[in-house]
Amino acid sequence: MGMADATTARNDRAGIVEAALRILDTHGLGDLTMRRLAAELDVRASALYWHFDSKQVLLAALADRIVRAAEVADDASPAEVALALRDALLAHRDGAEVVLSTQALALGEDAPRRRLAEALARTLPQDDADRGAAILLPFVLGHASLVQQRLQAAELGVVPGDGADAADADFRHGVAVILAGLGAG
Repeated sequence: MGMADATTARNDRAGIVEAALRILDTHGLGDLTMRRLAAELDVRASALYWHFDSKQVLLAALADRIVRAAEVADDASPAEVALALRDALLAHRDGAEVVLSTQALALGEDAPRRRLAEALARTLPQDDADRGAAILLPFVLGHASLVQQRLQAAELGVVPGDGADAADADFRHGVAVILAGLGAG
């Protein structure tokens, strides 16, 4: 690949999102700025707006990238989908916050809600599955966000670093309770 090819590849939408993901993982959401991203790609910040209308649109693409990693079988249970989504969020520093903010603003592909609804629709009528996904998704996002905040606080020595097993057990129990309440457990 020549120099021009390398520059083009790193400055397409996918390349920009991958660079943003590296910054997110290394520095966190607070330090993911368009200026820093442009410096990482060796371009002017204004060049990023050719691909993304705003930082929030970039974050939506980043959220979509994070969620795509939550792969499950086509016949996965709603609990398996919820667990895969949670694991994908936790795989990246501030991943839950990025996805939560884009969901709140109704940006991006809406894959988390859609995947949960599809899994729930195997045992519930579609309207109930859609409502159930709207109930289950905030639990997944909120729980992952709390876990990430606790992990970061533990890294700083603010809180003890143990409790991962308890958090996992609480998450699984919460999902089970919600699914039972929906009639899908």
